[in-house]
Amino acid sequence: MNSPAKLIFAISLLLGTTIVISSNHWVTIWAGLEINTLAILPLIAKSHHPRAIEAATKYFLTQATASALLLFSATTNAWYTGQWDITQLTHPAACLILTSALAMKLGLAPFHFWFPEVLQGSSLTTALILSTAMKFPPMTLLLITSPSLNPTLLTSMAILSAALGGWMGLNQTQIRKILAFSSISHLGWMVIIVSYNPKLTLLNFYLYALMTTTVFLTLNVIKTSKLSTLMTTWTKTPALSAMLMLTLLSLAGLPPFTGFLPKWFIIQELTNQNMAPAATAIALLSLLGLFFYLRLAYCATITLPPHTTNHMKQWHTNSPTSITIAILTTTSIMLLPISPMILTTI
Repeated sequence: MNSPAKLIFAISLLLGTTIVISSNHWVTIWAGLEINTLAILPLIAKSHHPRAIEAATKYFLTQATASALLLFSATTNAWYTGQWDITQLTHPAACLILTSALAMKLGLAPFHFWFPEVLQGSSLTTALILSTAMKFPPMTLLLITSPSLNPTLLTSMAILSAALGGWMGLNQTQIRKILAFSSISHLGWMVIIVSYNPKLTLLNFYLYALMTTTVFLTLNVIKTSKLSTLMTTWTKTPALSAMLMLTLLSLAGLPPFTGFLPKWFIIQELTNQNMAPAATAIALLSLLGLFFYLRLAYCATITLPPHTTNHMKQWHTNSPTSITIAILTTTSIMLLPISPMILTTI
């Protein structure tokens, strides 16, 4: 794909996202989401591999269904209340349909099945866009409409996401699929708190996007997409592999890294809202995710490849690490000490 085409698609993605987050009318929001979907499809299918075409088709069908549901929800609400404003969503049926539409857009359980398959069929760069930038518009809609949505339903879907994201990621060997299930699990943490403290959801999303961007860019540099090839990267870039291990532990939510910050705040807020059982359940389910993060970290740094491996050994390279990855890695593992300052903004 040539540079002008990439530029057009990048501008379209930016335009679609800007339209969604700045609109208060349902039709313009729907139009923005459609621009986003159409802009990302060529980026998914650009390799012309059958798996990439399949991923693009699955993504298109899922997002088209979600957009149709969103428009149906808005039309139902307008039919009964005469309001097209995004903040005036009051009809119960419209709220329920909108919850399904946003869950499908985000890849939240039980509408998550498309996400791992689409990520597996995409390149690492496109998978990064799908995991972070493409989730921002529906996440914005979820934050704005959260007062109208059913908190019990959202909590149930969040715990289900944390459970399925952890369980289904356990036996994966493809790194993109593992990161897809990681995303589903993190969405559970974001959605469980959205009805009670939307700012915490936004903080969690930002930190998740920061850590995921670091992991994807690092994997892109070391050209790794499977666990078996991840085992051979230590000899090639030891410093980068060590940083990848720390970022993965941060993504798992272990103290003293950045990833512990949103989990700590969310558990604290849930306890304040007399939701200790939900907090306990989602905290225990995050241990499932910890297993596959530790597995990735173990493969990245602690294992040396066996002599019988079928993979070609990598030569040690002295090329300098990108400054972007260096900054992202530093912020991904070292923001916990400034948590009191972050707490004052929430």
